Amino acid sequence: MKIATFNINGIKARIEALPRWLAEANADVVLLQEIKSVDEAFPREIFEDLGWRVETHGQKGFNGVAILSKLPLEDVTRGLPGDDEDVQARWIEATVIGTKAVRVCGLYLPNGNPAPGPKYDYKLAWMARMQARVVELLAQEEPLVLAGDYNVIPQAEDAARPEVWLTDALFLPQTREAFRRLLNLGLTDAFRARVQGPGHYSFWDYQAGAWERNNGIRIDHLLLSPQAADLLSDCRIDREVRAGEKPSDHVPVWIDLNA
Repeated sequence: MKIATFNINGIKARIEALPRWLAEANADVVLLQEIKSVDEAFPREIFEDLGWRVETHGQKGFNGVAILSKLPLEDVTRGLPGDDEDVQARWIEATVIGTKAVRVCGLYLPNGNPAPGPKYDYKLAWMARMQARVVELLAQEEPLVLAGDYNVIPQAEDAARPEVWLTDALFLPQTREAFRRLLNLGLTDAFRARVQGPGHYSFWDYQAGAWERNNGIRIDHLLLSPQAADLLSDCRIDREVRAGEKPSDHVPVWIDLNA
C-alpha cells in the first residue's frame, strides 16, 4: 500500500497538475492538505472519474484536508475531539482496506506564527489535542499512519539554514518538544527510519529563490504506529515535483507498506 501526503496549497491552483501527478505517483492513498475549499466546491468528479474515492473536510478559503483512495475506505471521521468549537478544518481519518486494514489520519497542523501570541497558543493546544487522540488510536494496537503538513522542523538537520528559524513557531523549543512527545508515544518518523542526514526537504518558500538555492525545510511527515512501522518498506520525498509548472511550495512524501 503506497500512501502519500501532499500539501497542495489550494485545489484551484493545482487542478491541472494534481491529476497528472496522481497518474505518475501510482499511490493507493493520497492525503491532501490546504485544499482551501468547502466540501461542496471540491472538484470530486475529476478524481472520481479517475477511479478515486474522495473524502473531504473543507473550509472556505483556508485550511481543509482530504483523502483520495483507490482502495475501500471505512469509518471516515472529520475533526479532532474538541473541534466542536474549532472552525478550522485540519484533521480527517479513515480506515483503508488493503491486504491489511490501516487507519490513516490526514492532518494540517497550525503554523503558529507570530510567536509568542494567540496563534502559537492555538498551535500548542492543537498539538495537545492531537496527542490525546493518538493515545486513543494507539490503544487499538493496529497499523496507524499520521500523515500531513506538521509545520514542525524536528531537528536542525531538517533545515538548510536552521539559524534563521530559531524564533519561528516551526522550530521553537516548545514546538519540537511537543513533536517529541508524539514520537515518545511509540511512533516512528518513517522518513528518518529509511534516510539519515541533512539536505532532505519537503518545503521551499516561493520567495528569495529558496528552491533555486535549495533553502528548504522538512515539515511534511508520516508518523507510524509500531504495527505500521513493522510493515514499512520504503519512504521517499518526491523532490522533483517542486520543479514542475505552477508547483505548490510543498512536495509529496510517500511510504510503501506491506499492507
